[in-house]
Amino acid sequence: MPVESVRLPLPDDAPPPQSDLERIFDMQRQAFAANPMPVAGQRQQWLDSLRQLLSDERQAIIEAISADFSHRSADETLLAELMPSLHNIHYARRHLRKWMRSSRRSVGMAFQPASAKVVYQPLGVVGVIVPWNYPLYLAIGPLAGALAAGNRVMLKLSESTPATGELLKKLFAKVFPEDLVAVVLGEAEVGVAFSRLPFDHLLFTGATSVGRHVMRAAAENLTPVTLELGGKSPAIVSNDVPLEDAAERIAFGKTLNAGQTCVAPDYVLVPRNRVEDFVQAYKRAVTGFYPTLADNPDYTAIINPRHVARLNSYLSDAVDKGARVIALYTQGQGRRMPFSVLLNVRDDMLVMQDEIFGPLLPVVPYDRIEQAFDYINQRPRPLALYYFGYDKAEQRRVLEQTHSGGVCLNDTLLHVAQDDLPFGGVGASGMGHYHGHEGFLTFSKAKGVFIKQRFNAARLIYPPYGKAIQKLIYRMFVR
Repeated sequence: MPVESVRLPLPDDAPPPQSDLERIFDMQRQAFAANPMPVAGQRQQWLDSLRQLLSDERQAIIEAISADFSHRSADETLLAELMPSLHNIHYARRHLRKWMRSSRRSVGMAFQPASAKVVYQPLGVVGVIVPWNYPLYLAIGPLAGALAAGNRVMLKLSESTPATGELLKKLFAKVFPEDLVAVVLGEAEVGVAFSRLPFDHLLFTGATSVGRHVMRAAAENLTPVTLELGGKSPAIVSNDVPLEDAAERIAFGKTLNAGQTCVAPDYVLVPRNRVEDFVQAYKRAVTGFYPTLADNPDYTAIINPRHVARLNSYLSDAVDKGARVIALYTQGQGRRMPFSVLLNVRDDMLVMQDEIFGPLLPVVPYDRIEQAFDYINQRPRPLALYYFGYDKAEQRRVLEQTHSGGVCLNDTLLHVAQDDLPFGGVGASGMGHYHGHEGFLTFSKAKGVFIKQRFNAARLIYPPYGKAIQKLIYRMFVR
């Protein structure tokens, strides 16, 4: 996910970023020390407050996000930000007591009498760096998991979504004290200073290139990190799937938020003899969703002029290197950029090297399914992979012979909205998981506890060595 570096001037009387960040961090650390193991009821109350806030303020949130994009479809904000955020919070609240219970573990015969268990303990102060493309959902998901696990949370909102950042800062302050949840705003240097704080865990969502810097900064404090990085997520169209089925579902995944989604289909692998038919089916699907782009409230704009220029440079570079561009519309409107399909693409084109994050869809032909697998496996591992085909044996081959953070069979995007599935990348697309139970575990320390009472059988193996009982123990257990 590209992360912007737009500079927002700080007010003249604003404290230096580092000092204010340290003040909030120290405040949260002290508050955690005073209450290091919040009870279930308190955590549930935090989640209830968060859920009620989002429900009450949904119109303000829709308007703020739309202002940041110059236009964001209200329905897309409802479907892709508010609805999954509310479900995420509800799911965590409903399962919280079960997640908090210590789990019993077995103790070997040689160590009896004793017992063992795992206790799930809050980590402390968690930092979350939020990207611009889904500024609510990608803040609430980690926040809900961290609060469910009993932590204090600092959120750094993107400088590219200032209206949303200001609104969330104001709204969260209504229901949470700053020593529990704090929203940090500011330009690029604030983000750098934020990543250098000695958090107990740091979660970053954004571009792979920026993720490297975040991880390097966190390493100075040995801060564990979860990185959600995106990459070029492929879709595979099989030889026998109905093209209307595949094209419609790919079109939904690609057009949502104008393609500005970390798990959007980045390119499509299509059997060579089906390429032209797929392009026509895809065009019918897209133009069915959006009959026109001008003044269409359903179609979201590109976040800012810089990204419009970036996407246009991808198109120009591809054309210069021999790509065939099929524009699905004659023109866009302002930052409502028209959709295009790109054929005859090559690896040296920018559109095939960088995550697209926009309404451009390259189509790559293949002759055998093994070629599609090889094409994917020769590249950095993506955050998502999509396969379209109803043959169960080939579905199994896709799962076994490719690597990706997550998979949808015969759909796109919707695996992210399943609260009981972990979400996370692999390799260049990230590390670690969150969502649901995995989120609770990510923001907890699973502490192993070994328990003995008065009787101590271990005295039998204490020095001096060479006693008959020790030799008997060796014969019984060292084999």
